[in-house]
Amino acid sequence: MTTTAAAPSRDRMPRTGIRRGEALAGWVFTLPVLLILGVFLLVPVVMALWVSVSDWSGRGSPFSGNVGFVGLDNYAAITTDGGLATRDFGTALRNNAWYVLLVVPLQTALALFLAVLVNRAVLRGRGVFRTAFYFPSVTSSVAITVLWLFLFSATGVVNEILSWVGINGPNWFNDPSGIVHNALAGLGITSGPPALTDNDFLGLSWWNWLAGPSVAMSALMLMAIFTTSGTFMLLFIAALQNVGVETTEAALMDGANAWQRFWFVTLPQLKPTLFTVLTLGLIGCWQVFDQIYTGTQGAPGKTTVTPAYLSYSSAFLGQDWGQGAAIAFILFGIIVFFTIVQRWVLRDRPVSRRRARRYEVSAPKARTTGGDAR
Repeated sequence: MTTTAAAPSRDRMPRTGIRRGEALAGWVFTLPVLLILGVFLLVPVVMALWVSVSDWSGRGSPFSGNVGFVGLDNYAAITTDGGLATRDFGTALRNNAWYVLLVVPLQTALALFLAVLVNRAVLRGRGVFRTAFYFPSVTSSVAITVLWLFLFSATGVVNEILSWVGINGPNWFNDPSGIVHNALAGLGITSGPPALTDNDFLGLSWWNWLAGPSVAMSALMLMAIFTTSGTFMLLFIAALQNVGVETTEAALMDGANAWQRFWFVTLPQLKPTLFTVLTLGLIGCWQVFDQIYTGTQGAPGKTTVTPAYLSYSSAFLGQDWGQGAAIAFILFGIIVFFTIVQRWVLRDRPVSRRRARRYEVSAPKARTTGGDAR
């Protein structure tokens, strides 16, 4: 009679050794990165958060004993007190809101158009066009800003070209008027209704909120679209090259024209890339700083001031470090909020019941047709 040794139970297998060694190796490899992120990211964020709720004067350590806690006073000074700081923050928020509202969709649409254009197999010299469209994105923003100041000066190239068609171009970077107010003035509307002029938010009347970007800010917006579309074009090109050819050919056999194939077949497959491009564009537009710093520094009439530049000027120029940090954290909250909203808008939605019933009805018909053919 032979006896067979019972196989050891899998539950009794030792769980130490390799797994414990893998965990230790994982911590060893990630510890340098965690230390770097903690020292250069987490600690500065915590320090800035403390500065935003303290009366730090910029001298010595923010955590020294002579720095007092002031709570939300710095936040209240720029949001509810109604003074110059509140008005400046409202002006910066208005300028940046129009900047985001116009630049993000325009740069996304232009990037997608360029990607579709250079992705066509029939286009000759596609590499040359890709390089040309992407070149402004790798050029220094300071150099592009200086070039833009020259092109859009009162006697610059842009106004010279406009004069060829009988248009007297504006003095771009010295014109604080809003383009929406200018358009309404062309229709004879020079003042708003009392409901807009008598009510205000953050120190600005609603009529001023609806003024639109100034002529100077419009020139900077054109520069942003010109310099960022090439980068997003590359993201769209990579996504277009991963679009399945089979689905496009199936839509073509079903009789879909070029626009229908793009709108109903190609674009839905670009949704992840579209979300990435919109998110990066949203963050970049809310954080615009270098063009303002090297170009206009808020002029004319503070119509090109942005929250990022206002945070810098309040802290480093005005020595009001608490308000500067508070503006930075409010800007951070705005970016997080709009990113979440954008994520919710572009989420994957379930198929509606009406469309589901349509598919359920069409499927038996297709099977019946296939059976008759056999």
